[in-house]
Amino acid sequence: MDQPMPQQQAPAAPPAAAWKGPLAGLRVLDLTRVLAGPLAAQFLADLGAEVLKLEAPERGDETRGFAPFVEGESHYFLALNRGKRSLVVDLREPEGAEILRGLVAKADVLIENFRPGVMDRLGLGAAALMAANPRLIYCAISGFGLTGPLAGAPSFDIVTQAMTGVMSVNGAAGGAPVKLGLPIGDMSGGIFGAIGILSALHERSVTGRGRLIDASLYDGTMSLLGYLSQLAFITGQNPQPVGSAHPSVVPYDAFPAMDGAIVIACLADQFWPRLCTALGCPELGSDPGLATMAQRRERRGEIEPRIAAITRTRSVAEWQGILEAHDVPHAPVLGVQEALAHPHARAREMVVEVQHQTLGTMPVLGRPLKFPGETQAPLEAPPVLGQHTEEILRRELNYSAAQIQALRERGVIDRGTRPHAPAPQTENGPGSVTGNS
Repeated sequence: MDQPMPQQQAPAAPPAAAWKGPLAGLRVLDLTRVLAGPLAAQFLADLGAEVLKLEAPERGDETRGFAPFVEGESHYFLALNRGKRSLVVDLREPEGAEILRGLVAKADVLIENFRPGVMDRLGLGAAALMAANPRLIYCAISGFGLTGPLAGAPSFDIVTQAMTGVMSVNGAAGGAPVKLGLPIGDMSGGIFGAIGILSALHERSVTGRGRLIDASLYDGTMSLLGYLSQLAFITGQNPQPVGSAHPSVVPYDAFPAMDGAIVIACLADQFWPRLCTALGCPELGSDPGLATMAQRRERRGEIEPRIAAITRTRSVAEWQGILEAHDVPHAPVLGVQEALAHPHARAREMVVEVQHQTLGTMPVLGRPLKFPGETQAPLEAPPVLGQHTEEILRRELNYSAAQIQALRERGVIDRGTRPHAPAPQTENGPGSVTGNS
């Protein structure tokens, strides 16, 4: 006699998936290298998008070869590629181009930062890919943009800073032009590239169609000139460098302390008398000839040396306590290590730990945008070169193990894993180091 079947228990409900972010479900193809493009794609990954990073054979993103390294992994690459999936695909091979076309069919966004014309010569330009997928948002990030007399010219961050006037206003008064320590030219390309993509996604939700985005380091950086551009328009003169000071606001500078420097920023007139009381010179705060910003600007040469003489008498920590008590905007001038270790940085989750495939637990910068009321899924580590090639080909394009092995043997995918091999000086091909960064 048959035994009765044991009663099966209903499987336990899977745990609720962590919220990935507002871009969850969005797929981004990242064909970029170095800084501007990878930064734009990383912002989208931070917001929950799935970012597939297609890298060139053998060396991958050029920054994989930028020293210093930690167990073979470049600090530069690690900083700009968190949360991505890495595939090594040779787009110059017909089968590699076919892989990209297959991924494009299921993608929402493609970002590339080759020189204008490179993708067209491969048959993978915006017109061709958007014809195959009309919903595709194609973001081209370049040094000078897709039009104009400098379109196609090579450009890197320092070139952008020089061409947009940024270097001319940076540095000490009367000194030589100085590049900003932050690569603002490259970063502006990444920031405005991401903004363009997000705006195009909104438009697509209405029209159902994608769009080509022309984002350039040049345009983005020039747009950040802000009030300096208007100053030049109005006065007909070039704004000059003033070190850490402000051309119109006094005091607004870094002042010496016994053991470092303290920033004091009186951007509104209400802070001036508070500062003077904190510094022990209340008579300055009540001087009617120093009551307004314009008046203090005219007497900069008198005010700033007097403040500096006072701030030299105490430590940074002492001034922090005094200025805080008087509600004066201020800050210690921190080194990068100190900034990363600051309690506020930790409280804001601007430094988090991730699990890297080869490095194990490692710190990375956190997401710059927060969404109160939601707990976003933990950040994922930057990928090692080609870490996800096979996984993506199997999952997204249904390639068999035999097909993947054949492509690998022919060097179409996963060709070499030498991230520190010198990048060849190719003229304009994918991965070219002669194009914009």
